[in-house]
Amino acid sequence: MESIYYVLCWACHRRCKHCYEDRFRPYTGAALEAVVREAEENAPRIISHFPDTMLFRDAAAVGPDGTPAVRRGRIILAGGDVLVDPVRDRVLMPTLSRLRARYADSGGVRLVVQTTGDLVTGPIVEDLLRHGADHLSISGLDDFHTGMQGDRKDRLRADLMALFDRMGMVPGGAADGPPGQASYSFFGATPDQWIGKIWPRGRARDNSLSTATLADNFCNRWSGALGFLRHGQAGSEVAVDPTGAVYPCCLKTATPLGSLLEEPLTAILDSLAGHPAFEALSAGRPDRMGLTFGWSVEDFVQASKTTTPDGRPFANLCIGCDRFHERVLGPVIDSLREIRRRARHGVQPAA
Repeated sequence: MESIYYVLCWACHRRCKHCYEDRFRPYTGAALEAVVREAEENAPRIISHFPDTMLFRDAAAVGPDGTPAVRRGRIILAGGDVLVDPVRDRVLMPTLSRLRARYADSGGVRLVVQTTGDLVTGPIVEDLLRHGADHLSISGLDDFHTGMQGDRKDRLRADLMALFDRMGMVPGGAADGPPGQASYSFFGATPDQWIGKIWPRGRARDNSLSTATLADNFCNRWSGALGFLRHGQAGSEVAVDPTGAVYPCCLKTATPLGSLLEEPLTAILDSLAGHPAFEALSAGRPDRMGLTFGWSVEDFVQASKTTTPDGRPFANLCIGCDRFHERVLGPVIDSLREIRRRARHGVQPAA
């Protein structure tokens, strides 16, 4: 695949009001141990069900013989914040080593570590590079992340750039980079990027922060469901959470597609290929998911309307997607999952 967005653990050192996932928050004591142990125990089983290779074909880069270029895909290890102690030592570092070893003989993989930035230190960077990280993606340097207001984020960015430069890293994108050369990048929830149109999910939805409209189709873009079924080709990405649940988008549909604790990722995706609802998602047209179930595009649009907690009328296709899953698609996913389970165990379908 081109990309797997793997959320390793729910633990974070912040509880930002714009976060799309309620479970990303600080944990202490027994609660912290529970989420870390979940991540620690599930990671090997989840990784064992990742694709056999992370190579993909890029039809936009065709060689002289007309053959699409073959590129190395990436796995983004994210949270929460994966540098939170003890997630860093018990989950992140072993996972980096495990992934590096898994793909060593099948074309390799680009390993991206995504972190808010304020937990990064020189020894941690050294440890990340030693365990095989190719890229550090700093995601929290903006006024909307707790503790980053004002000029603190600018000072931290300058300090991190100096640190990365001393480590021999180079600025670049998470998607690609020079072989053997570690790189870094920064992004954040700035008004000109996505905070103004933030996903209607989690605490962002609870705090009525999204100003998205029906015109903002989060599905039809990167980190949405666009292309998720096209594994082995450019544009394919799925999201995986610490429980092994698989989603077609980082936003997370109301029902996961399956679980990597039980079965291979490609088997899940292949079982959905050709199904009109999932093909519509993969085409970036969630409003067409229900056409074969008696839901017109207008029905879907009507289901996409709601009211925010602060009393404003709100409409976005993500709301309609949630309702379609809850009312129609959930049982379909359960049925497909049972068919795959029976096939794995050699159980013949009922006559």
